Parts: sequence; C-alpha cells; structure tokens
Amino acid sequence: MQEPSLKYLQLLSEKYPSIQAASTAIINFTAQLQLPKGTEHFLSDIHGEYEAFQHVVRNGAGSIWRKIDEVFANTMSKSERRSLATLIYYPELKTPLMLQSVPDKDEWSRLTLVRMVKFCRMLSSKYRRETVRNFLPKHVAETIEELLYDQEGVEHKAAYYQSQIDTIVSTGSAQSFIICIAELIQHLAVEKLHVIGDIYDRGPGAHLILDALMEYHQADIQWGNHDILWMGAAAGSEACIANVIRTCLRYGNMETLENGYGISLLPLASFALETYKDDPCALFIPKVSADGAFTSQEIRLMAQMQKAMTILQLKLESQVIKRRPHYQMQDRLLLDKVNFPRGTIELNGIEYPLRDKLFPTIDEKNPDALTAEEQTVMEKLKLSFANSKKLQQHVRFLFSMGSLYLIHDGNLLYHGCIAMNDDGSFKSFNVDGKSFSGKEFLDRVDRLARQGYFSTDNPTQKQYGMDAMWFLWCAPQSPLFGKEKMATFERYFIADKATHAEKRNAYYTFRDTEESASKILKEFGLNPDTGHIINGHVPVKVAKGERPIKANGRLIVIDGGFSRAYQQETGIAGYTLISNSRGLLLAAHQPFESTQKAVSEEIDIDTETEIIHSHPLRMRVRDTDRGREIQGQIDELQALLHAYREGLIKEHSLQ
Repeated sequence: MQEPSLKYLQLLSEKYPSIQAASTAIINFTAQLQLPKGTEHFLSDIHGEYEAFQHVVRNGAGSIWRKIDEVFANTMSKSERRSLATLIYYPELKTPLMLQSVPDKDEWSRLTLVRMVKFCRMLSSKYRRETVRNFLPKHVAETIEELLYDQEGVEHKAAYYQSQIDTIVSTGSAQSFIICIAELIQHLAVEKLHVIGDIYDRGPGAHLILDALMEYHQADIQWGNHDILWMGAAAGSEACIANVIRTCLRYGNMETLENGYGISLLPLASFALETYKDDPCALFIPKVSADGAFTSQEIRLMAQMQKAMTILQLKLESQVIKRRPHYQMQDRLLLDKVNFPRGTIELNGIEYPLRDKLFPTIDEKNPDALTAEEQTVMEKLKLSFANSKKLQQHVRFLFSMGSLYLIHDGNLLYHGCIAMNDDGSFKSFNVDGKSFSGKEFLDRVDRLARQGYFSTDNPTQKQYGMDAMWFLWCAPQSPLFGKEKMATFERYFIADKATHAEKRNAYYTFRDTEESASKILKEFGLNPDTGHIINGHVPVKVAKGERPIKANGRLIVIDGGFSRAYQQETGIAGYTLISNSRGLLLAAHQPFESTQKAVSEEIDIDTETEIIHSHPLRMRVRDTDRGREIQGQIDELQALLHAYREGLIKEHSLQ
C-alpha cells in the first residue's frame, strides 16, 4: 500500500483528532477483522413476486429455521419451533394471533421473550455491539442491549435479567419488544442481500420490492434486462417506454405501472379507442387468467391499447436501429419488409402471410414515421414517466446501488451473459473503429446507461445513452439479453412458429464447461481456482433434470422460477444462494402460497439446501473485501499515529 500523504493524514486527523482517538479506532478495527464473515443471501429473477420475495428475505432463505432447529431441538417440540419461526418472520401479524389463543398471556410473553433473546444472542455473536445497536429503534435499544449482553447465568445477574423480562410484561410492552427483537433477528440472520437482476415485470409487486430494498440494511443489485428497460423508460427513452407499456398490457399486469407509479394511460386509451374502434384486435387479447379480475370491456380496451403500443414500439425501434447502425440490428427492420397491399412479409427469402393486416397508422412509404396523434401520445407518456416521483426514486436507487456486474469476495455476479462467439471467444463490439469485448464492453455500456439517465447538458449524449439502454434490453450482443433476436413482431403477426425462435448466445453452451468459466473469471481479474460465477436470467428446468451447478462448480445459476409464470416449466419456485463463514449453500424453494397462509397456518416455504462449497477454515471478516478495506483503514490510522508521535501533525483541541 502506498504511504498516505501528509495532506491526507491532516484531513484524517479531523475525524481522529488525537493519539487516543486513533489508537481506539485501530483497536476496534483490528478486533472486527477477527469476527466470522456475515451471512449473505443471493436472489435472482424476482419478477414482481413481492410476497414470495418478502418471505424468503424474512426467513433468510430458510437459515432462521435451521438455526432454530439447532438451538431449540431438545427443548421445544417441532410445532412450537414452527410457531416461533413464524413469529420471527411476521411478528406484527403473528403476535396478536398467538396472544388470542394462549390461556396465560403474561406467561406466554415471558417465555417467548426469553426464547427470542436466547436465539438473538446467538446470532449477535457475529457482530459488534455498535452494529446491533444501530439495528434497534432508539426507544428500546438500551433495554434490548441489556438483555442480549446480560450474564444471566451469573448469580447476581440472574435477578436483574428476570426483572427486566417481568417489567416488560407487566408494563404491557411485551408485544412491542417481541416485534423489535424479531426484526433484529431478521437483520442479523442475513448481513447483506445481493439481487442478481430482473426485479420488474410478470408479477404485480416490483414497486413494493424496490421499496423494501431501499429500506434493507445492505443490498446491491446487478441489473437484469427487465430492470434496464424500466430504467430506460424513466430516463425518457421512447422505445423503452413503448416496450414497458406493451409488456404490461400483454400480461394484464398494470399494478406497478398505474397504482405503483401513477403512470396515466388515458392518452393511450383515448387514441386506441378512436384508432382501433372497428378492429377486433384478436391477436392482442391480453394473457390474463379467467378469474373475473377484468371485465370483457376492459380486456377489449387492453387489446386495443396493446396493438396501438405494439405498432408504436416497432416504429420507434426501427428509428433507433437506423440511428445506430453499429448495433448491427438491420435484420430487425421488419416494417420495411412488409408488403402492405398483399398483407405479407418476406424474411430470409420466404414470404409469410400476416395474421393481422389492419395498420391504419402506418405509411407504407415511410413505415417507421409516427403520426401526429402517435407523437402526441408518446409526449404525454414520456411526461408521465418523467413526473412519477416514485419511479424516479426507484431508478436512482437502481443506479446508485446497482451495476451490470459486481466483483465481490473473489466471486463474479451478473444477470445475463458474457457474449461469446461460436468458437468460445468473447464476442467483440465495434464502435468508431475500436473493439470492445468481455469486461471492457460491460464497463462501457454500464457507463453509457448512466449517461442516458444523468446527462442533462448534452441532448446528443443523453440520447446515445438512452439508446444504449434499449440496446441492453434486446440486442443480440447485450450482456443482459443473450439471444440473437427478440421476436416480438414474429410472435404477433406470423403463424409459423419457426420464426418465433430466439436462439441463445453461444455463452449458454460454453458456460457449462470449466474452461469457459475459468476464462471469464480471469477476464475479470479473479482466481479461477477459488472464484465462482453467480448467474441468473435463464430459469433452470429442474423438472427436466437440469442442474443449477455448472462448470464443475465454478458457475451457479440461481434463476429457478421465482416468478409463478415459470414454475410449471422449472418445477420449483426459485433458487437462492447463501454464503456464510462456513461455505456456500444452494437453497431450492417450493412455491409460496400467501402471507396469510404463512401466518395463520404456519406454512413456510419448503426449502432444500445443498452444500456446494466448504471453506477449509472458517472465513473471518479479514478474508473478505470488507476486511481488506478495514485493513487499509488500519494502515492509514497507523500512519496517522506515527505522524502524531513524530510531531508531523498536532493533536486537535480536545475541548
């Protein structure tokens, strides 16, 4: 490490103004390095399933239940342990229910508090007291700290400890304390949360998930293709806005768009009703369940709106492709290939009849030009996205806490792929005579996405960045998409399903081999003998015998079907990965029914865990990236201490 400059040490002395202050900090930091590494939890492809997400986070991917089993196996029955687990997951809902069903509320409260304190004490052993204190509301922090660190086995302390418990109960504070301790347990059970992409779309609760992540004590996000689409829409990309709205309409998933973010679709509805009033829009009937959630009139309107937005999307995407020829997506200029009088399209020398031939807003001589009415609709939609305070808050959070990839404790986290050629080499992307591939390409498009959102003084630069976000959503070379095309046009308008195929990038073949996984790890400067790639995006089809652990353990896929839409295909309800001081555990989850059943019937997600890597020695904080940061702080403080003692820097006034 380079010796800190005297100027830097003078700045550091403002925070540590004396020899004593610097010495105390060195003592505390050095001790912190010896603590066991905290438990971390990796999730992927949540796709708006808020209740399932919330449950997996609250139960620590099953880790809280496993710890309860360890601590109370000999003193509590399984049903009692199950009740305690449910109480910890949902204290605000479960506590009143349990108090209604017990004959002696005070005795139940005392026993529950004693058990929860015992359990919490075991979890808190991995943390400094200051960290635990920071998780607690101020009005209860002092009392709970006393309970956690009391030596109740020591004779003169036993009465003190028992008096605290009795007084909490006698003052009617038991329920409040149970809730606070349960929430503390949830915080301590998982130190950090990693979300490997795709929070948005499919399910109705993406906005609620982001609210929860913003409140979570430590979280980072690696963007997925669905996330970058909403981020592009928030930035003002018309092509991204069109994709967001069309997708929501296609699946009847309007909760996040309308109620979560307050996006007004009235201009689109008015335009669609007028433009497609005599059009059956049969190809655009939304994919919704027949449970009566929508009336026939609502379904009809959504079909009209979806067709209007589909045509807008195709036009806007054609404009981007023509504006950015280096994207090499000219094969997706499909409106140019339509013979409108004949109602056909020619693809790869084959003429296909179109399933829908009514295009009242398309000028066949200039098919990607928006009509004046369409332009008005888009301007109003852009304004609605820009003015959604909640959406803009969430997208800023995604930028500040997120990235295309993350290097963490020797592991590489990313959502989609590292694009490869058919020979296994990294696919290069050429811009203005310069070639980008692998890590360098991801770094470039990560920066461009930020430029597309944050640039304000250069409209050309901003547009370039917004187009890059659309590129990341659906381009063949996008590290978030990983397919040769997004066959939106073909799926709507061509009956021949051979045209619907979306061939995956060669990465998805090569990632199964240890050689390719090692090559990727080396590309990002990581040790292939100890590092792992943690990947999402493509669901693991467990029902068909597919395994999430690939490349001889070097690559782990944790998309197992969190979204209900994928569960029939995958056979499970998602994988999550747990990293603790002992090793890596893969958790396979069964479908989650509902929060109501989890609370009232104590139905937990059934989780099977598999140890996929054990550390030879228990990992401590000193062995992590955070530990290396702390060691750097210690080295700087040692230099400050030396400067104080050598008279290079004066101690500050201690008044």
